[in-house]
Amino acid sequence: MDEIDKKILGILQKNATTPLSEISKKIGISSTPCWNRIKKMEENKTIAAKVTIINKEKINLPVTVFLSVSIGNHQEAWLNKFNEIVMQYDQITEVYRLAGSMDYLLKIVAPSIQEYDKFQQKLINEFEFTHMTSNISLKVLKKNNYLPLEFI
Repeated sequence: MDEIDKKILGILQKNATTPLSEISKKIGISSTPCWNRIKKMEENKTIAAKVTIINKEKINLPVTVFLSVSIGNHQEAWLNKFNEIVMQYDQITEVYRLAGSMDYLLKIVAPSIQEYDKFQQKLINEFEFTHMTSNISLKVLKKNNYLPLEFI
């Protein structure tokens, strides 16, 4: 990864639909080498995906809840079942395994608090846990859809 690749990534992660001609002009190389670099980064999974970011309020999903889960059973069978469960629900948009006061953090979107409550009640019956806490997001203060590149 060199400075040209970093510049390409900087442009693409802010707008993946930027035309190749514009990217190559901004970084000072011709279109073919620019395209080759992008393809190489896609093949080696530096560029993991190109996605469209949807305004969740516009599609009736204004509620975001962070569900903290603590577990007592750390066996592989439990983890496999848990993975199956969280993968089957699109409203669970992110899942993290943590070190600290809780074991897992789930980010869940919902059309209302009432719908979230119904969903949480469903989850309660699907896997074993020792403690569960819901934290409702009131306002997003910062959300980057891009990563800092200065550490490359």
